[in-house]
Amino acid sequence: MTVARIDDMGDRLIVRATNPARRNALSPDYYVVLSDALARAQDPRIAAVILHGEGYFCAGGDLSQLQTRRDLPADARRDRIEALHDLIRGIRTCPAPVIAAVEGGAAGAGASIAFACDLIVSDRAATFSAAYVRAGLVPDGGLTASLACLVPRATLMRMALLGEPVEALRLHELGALSDLADRADVLPVAMALADRLAHGPARAQRVIKALVRDAYDADTAAQMDAERDAMTHAISAPEAAEGIAAFLEKRRPDFAASRKAP
Repeated sequence: MTVARIDDMGDRLIVRATNPARRNALSPDYYVVLSDALARAQDPRIAAVILHGEGYFCAGGDLSQLQTRRDLPADARRDRIEALHDLIRGIRTCPAPVIAAVEGGAAGAGASIAFACDLIVSDRAATFSAAYVRAGLVPDGGLTASLACLVPRATLMRMALLGEPVEALRLHELGALSDLADRADVLPVAMALADRLAHGPARAQRVIKALVRDAYDADTAAQMDAERDAMTHAISAPEAAEGIAAFLEKRRPDFAASRKAP
């Protein structure tokens, strides 16, 4: 049974998890499909990658599979975790913005994937959980790093130490989620964000994503140098010529050509 697929919409890719009976728990098929989508997003025609799970975004690792890994050698167990980490790195380094469209909720490694994304549109009734502790496990997939940038320490500790879920409304109030919507509207809102990205300057957007991603780990001096170098190139690029001209001429800029250029 196929549990994930890519819908290529021309200017965006939608990665659909299609195993709602298992709350879209992670599977080898999903790893392959998501990795393929992230590779395709190198093409400048792709304005966004949307991750969506039918009914529930992702319940994380399948505990029945994790149980079988207990007897593997440490190196083999480490390799399985690194496969997840490769996905997280792929989302973070994907040149195109990645949007999580979260219905129902996200748990464990599913939350790791959601919070690695650049924008998160959430079902307003969704919950987010890092309840590894309930199974005697610890977070992976960069979840503690992502949440440490997004929520107060006390909130993260309750999520991780006590396994308490946090409602989407609370996370939105903390600024950890981009948008809230009714469940039926989650994917349409994500598509609307992709529409806006598709009408923007592709190269500038990709540089902005990289700058913001690196800003959390760079010191101020290094980040200012990175911004200086990026702006030096941006000023002379065709996108800037079109954007500045459109501003001065009081018209909407047309950045379509930037997504067709090699």
